[in-house]
Amino acid sequence: MKQLLTTAQVAHLCGVEANTVRQWKCRGLITPDGLDEQGRPLYLQLTAARAEAATRQRAGRQLPAAA
Repeated sequence: MKQLLTTAQVAHLCGVEANTVRQWKCRGLITPDGLDEQGRPLYLQLTAARAEAATRQRAGRQLPAAA
């Protein structure tokens, strides 16, 4: 079974604030892959990576080169 991540975990993984992930959701840039017991959104790591990559591409930014 694939692990679902919370908004805070997605934010940490993507190097952004949790509020940024919530904004992505409101703008339709990321869609939850599930909900927790309280009805809060959960995401697959792949979903988070795609949303981050799309956001960076639209902003004309790239990930820093690996050292």
